[in-house]
Amino acid sequence: MKTINDSALLLGRLLLTLLYISAGWGKIAGYAATQGYMEAMGVPGAMLPLVILLELGGGLAILFGLFTRSLSVFMAGFTLIAAYLFHYQPAEQMQMMMFWKDVSIAGGFLALMAAGPGAFSIDSKLGRNW
Repeated sequence: MKTINDSALLLGRLLLTLLYISAGWGKIAGYAATQGYMEAMGVPGAMLPLVILLELGGGLAILFGLFTRSLSVFMAGFTLIAAYLFHYQPAEQMQMMMFWKDVSIAGGFLALMAAGPGAFSIDSKLGRNW
């Protein structure tokens, strides 16, 4: 049973982070457009490097199981803030679907924080459980 749980945690880390890794990479490729979009939504464009660091760097770290619990809390918070800033538009059904999708993803990160990274992780190999 432990192998199944550890495999599920590995798959869960992969599925949770693919979106963020690809989004972070896309923000690098379309830096100016992303910065403009952020500013149009009232978010300072100067924050883009931090967003990229969290999405790409944090996504890769969680994928490999490094600082999993700590980063999962940051990713959950970031996702909730982004959901509110970019998708909370009660009059638009599609935006609200995106909002609730992000809320659900944040829940996945919180579950990962509670469960830990599992045996197939750098944290496990280093003897860390935080």
